[in-house]
Amino acid sequence: MNVRLAQLKDLPAISEIYNDAVLNTTASYDYEPRDMKHRLAWYELHQKQDLPVFVAENEKGVVGWSSLTKYHDRMGYRFTVEDSVYIAEPHRGKGIGKALLAPLIQAARQRDLRAIIGAIDADNQASIRLHARFGFEKVGHFKKVGFKFERWLDVVYMELLL
Repeated sequence: MNVRLAQLKDLPAISEIYNDAVLNTTASYDYEPRDMKHRLAWYELHQKQDLPVFVAENEKGVVGWSSLTKYHDRMGYRFTVEDSVYIAEPHRGKGIGKALLAPLIQAARQRDLRAIIGAIDADNQASIRLHARFGFEKVGHFKKVGFKFERWLDVVYMELLL
């Protein structure tokens, strides 16, 4: 498996992985899949803001992706980012998340950022454990703030200070 910076050619695979998570999991609280126009704008914004998007690929293609995104647009938050890590369903639990989170942390340090925030569905214990392995600490638990699949969802906030 190889982890590298994403390229335009990776956007269809990134979209496919994300849209599967939208339709089948609570990893995202989106309800509807995102189209390629949205994904291209997302990618271009990351490029403009110098925020990385990584992909993990094997011999069959892209099997996961990760990114850093501005936490908020307000100037006072300019040193804080939110991370995203998505793995294609058949490849979950195989260490790909670890391979994708490590370069995000390194990239944040290289950009002199102060904090990475992970907003994680409280039932997503795999993601919570992944973040904890890298030193993220649980700093908040918001109850019933999301609604998807006809049920209320809790969100855990985890933070890594750099």
